[in-house]
Formats: sequence, C-alpha cells, structure tokens
Amino acid sequence: MARPERQAPPELFYNESESRKYTTSSRIIHIQVNAWYWEHTLKLFVNFVKAKLTERAMELLALPDDKPKLLLDIGCGSGLSGETLSEKGHHWIGMDISQSMLEVALEREADGDLLLGDIGQGLGLRPGVFDGAISISAVQWLCNADKSCNDPRKRLKCFFTALFHCLARGARAVLQIYPENTAQLELITSAAMRCGFSGGLVVDYPHSSRAKKYFLCLVSGPPSVLPKPKGEDGGSESEDNEIDEDDEEEEDNARTVKFSGRERPAKRSKLEKKNKKGRDWILRKKEQRRKAGHEVPRDTKYTGRKRKARF
Repeated sequence: MARPERQAPPELFYNESESRKYTTSSRIIHIQVNAWYWEHTLKLFVNFVKAKLTERAMELLALPDDKPKLLLDIGCGSGLSGETLSEKGHHWIGMDISQSMLEVALEREADGDLLLGDIGQGLGLRPGVFDGAISISAVQWLCNADKSCNDPRKRLKCFFTALFHCLARGARAVLQIYPENTAQLELITSAAMRCGFSGGLVVDYPHSSRAKKYFLCLVSGPPSVLPKPKGEDGGSESEDNEIDEDDEEEEDNARTVKFSGRERPAKRSKLEKKNKKGRDWILRKKEQRRKAGHEVPRDTKYTGRKRKARF
C-alpha cells in the first residue's frame, strides 16, 4: 500500500472519513465474524502506538517536573498526542492543516487550543513563548511537492525559521519523522541546522526494520548532549531500556547529521582548474592543436609567462 504522503496532500488526504478512520482504526479489517472485536482492538492499538511515540518524544524533550510547560504540537491531528501532554500536566497548542482532523479533535473535547494552518507557510506565533515542541509523523509531508507552487526546500526553511523564533531560548523540539530515504532525511536535518538549531538525530532500534523510529532532536541554543537511543545494542522494542543520566556524558560523540559546506562543489572545481593553467598546461594544449592540424605559434621562453599589468 502506498504511503499517505504519496497519495494526496494532507489537507485532501485527511478528509472527514479518513480523519475518523485514523482516530478509530488505521486499518479496518473486514471480518464478518467478530468484526466489532477486531475494530475495537485496532482502535486501541493505534492509540497505543501514538501514545508511545508521544511519550518517547516527551522523554527526549527532558522537561523539568517542577511546573507545567506550554508546548506546541505540530500536526496535532485529532488530538491523540495532545492527550498524552495533558496527562503529564502540560498545556499545549496544536496546529494541523486538515480541518476534518481538527473537527474530530473538537468532538473528542481535546484540552489544548487548536489552530488551522499550513506549517510550510510559517506558524504565525509570537516569538519565544513555547517551552518545547513535538511532532509525530508530520514534518515529512513538507518534502512533497504536491502543487506546482510548493518547493520542499523553501517550505522546510519557512517552517524551521518560524519554529526557531517561537521557541524560548534553550528550548527543545522533538520531531518524529518517517523519511522515505536518506536524501529526504538529509534534506530535513540540514534545513533545521541552517535555521539556527543545534542537535541531531536519535534513531531508536536502528537494527530493526519494523521498530526503527527517527527522532530529530533540536535545540534553540547552544549544542547539548543527545539522549541515548533505545535498542542500540540490538535489543527489541519490547525491552524498555531506561536512559541513565550517568551515561549521557559518554554520548558527546553521539550520532549526528553530517553535512558539507554551503559552497557549491562545481564552482570550487572550476576555480581549482583555473588556478592550474600554467606553462605546462599551455604547452600541452598547443601540442594538441598541432596534432589536430591547426597552425600554432612556436614555443619560446615567453610562452606561458605572466604579463605585467602595465608596460
């Protein structure tokens, strides 16, 4: 089955029927015998997975427990991830591009405030007001050129710039993503770093093809130590590996995203070739012209000599 990002833009894909299906069950199995049981079980499973991803994002945010914080839920959908934020005592504001999803969230009486908007066109929020931000399976939608006017690089730059400004100094943003390939992952991470963020990528269960999860941990301030990923030693997802604070000091060289300089390699290569045009290069070119049958001036001691700017 094709990925949702490849089928339609999010505002069209998550229509009224798809929004309700997402909230109740991601895959409805049509079984005549005991159909209600399977549908109810899948509903609980989807909610469980969404809650587990949100709880993991909250762990990576590493918020202090002294008082509630104001958090931004990017791509909040029907408010499943917001329920976890409310259970932990935090206040939250959710933003989503699908009006149908937000209507379902209102019917479910979500505790947070809801905003309708396209994150690829900015967030429109006051600077420095949020203590953190999370996103569950939303940011990768920005990499799709659903319309002729959509440029993934510009949309990512607009989103990360707005996110950087609305976060308080030193606040974290944890974005759980499903990259289609390595190039798309590099596109997202490099766009975030160019907008002022520090941080990197945390990959839970990197040795598993099904349980692997990508979390982009960003900090709107000086670089900090990345949290330890789960299942890095080959464990399964069922094994809950606790994050030991004493081991965080050993993670200075944790997995981060590497990206090259902003200079274009093509321009550098042309500059290097230009600097190599000396006497040997001229003699070689003249010899090539002679072999091709062209009339070429004879070689002298002045061939290839650099001329002065004036006589």
